[in-house]
Amino acid sequence: MDPTPARSPLPVSARSSGSVRPSLDELRSLLAAAFPEAAIELQDDSHLHAGHAGSRDGAGHYTVRLVSPVFAGMRAVARHRLVYDPVRPWMPHRVHALVIHALTPEEAEAPTRNRP
Repeated sequence: MDPTPARSPLPVSARSSGSVRPSLDELRSLLAAAFPEAAIELQDDSHLHAGHAGSRDGAGHYTVRLVSPVFAGMRAVARHRLVYDPVRPWMPHRVHALVIHALTPEEAEAPTRNRP
């Protein structure tokens, strides 16, 4: 048996010790590095998906709310792509799904019906 440990296909920034699913703290750190000025709220929804294909393998389901001026002038698809970029190395092995709410500060303060 080769004593050399197997190398992970994930970049060091996307690996963690322990479970496959990242903790909320790990996910928050990853997003905070990409969006340092953002207000970040996270929720682990994995328990709602027990038995689902992604959950069986240990990957997590999360709801992410980011409030940042960087989203100004961007359509929803562009905002979501921006949020997925730092998380992409973890998908689909650590993160199976993200529900993304990416808002500007003005949108976050507006009544719900005016949000994109």
